Amino acid sequence: MRISVAMITFNEEKVLETTLNSVKDLVDEIVIVDSGSRDKTEEIAKKYGAKFFVEPWKGYGAQKNSAIEKCNGEWILNIDADEEISVELSKKIKDIIEKNEDNVYEINRQSVCFGKKLKYGGWGSSYVIRLFKKNSGKYNKNEVHEKFETEKKVLKIKEKIYHHSYLTMEDYFIRFNRYTTEGAKEYYKKNKKVNFLDIFLNPIYKFIKMYIIRLGFLDGIEGFVIASTSSMYSMIKYFKLREMYRNGSYVQKDNNIKNG
Repeated sequence: MRISVAMITFNEEKVLETTLNSVKDLVDEIVIVDSGSRDKTEEIAKKYGAKFFVEPWKGYGAQKNSAIEKCNGEWILNIDADEEISVELSKKIKDIIEKNEDNVYEINRQSVCFGKKLKYGGWGSSYVIRLFKKNSGKYNKNEVHEKFETEKKVLKIKEKIYHHSYLTMEDYFIRFNRYTTEGAKEYYKKNKKVNFLDIFLNPIYKFIKMYIIRLGFLDGIEGFVIASTSSMYSMIKYFKLREMYRNGSYVQKDNNIKNG
């Protein structure tokens, strides 16, 4: 077996079919580790022949490692449930697999928010590690900002993977609440302190940086909304951290805070 998709999911019915449809003719195996979806995620996954496992939420890094460990392919395409492989990228991956060079590959990921492909504001394109041989490395154990750690040479692929970040504003704020809580928890565990400047000045700077310095205004109304809500994300994350210190701990109401 040459290539497996490794993926983690939680309530992904809105985007999962688009993602799986984009890889169905590219890979030999689809492995999904789910953390208790209550929608049609499993039904859609099995429609595409995926091997579907349900496990308690362990954090992004550990959950992704679990999916990779279950793969039988020599190569791993580790994508998120809301990432769509472009036709050009699919062809490029096939070429790489044929050459069978022992490298790790970063793929050019373009954000799609509210149905629009963003180009500016820092949300446009970024390179993320998505393709590698199975024993090339592992994700660290960070709960939110997981990173693939490897000693292999990392090369870039310019062909695009489309990241359908947020479909609707409702979807955005569901994830917003989850991510700000997870981000605050990660800071709390690291004993990161919070002050007035973090809550007040950091969001203002973030908006100016995204909307003006990084030209987010060129993305139209979507650029303004993303810059505004991203600055608010920073404020809310630090305010939740402040609450955790005031309470002496964080209260985890749902043990299954998972991938979105």
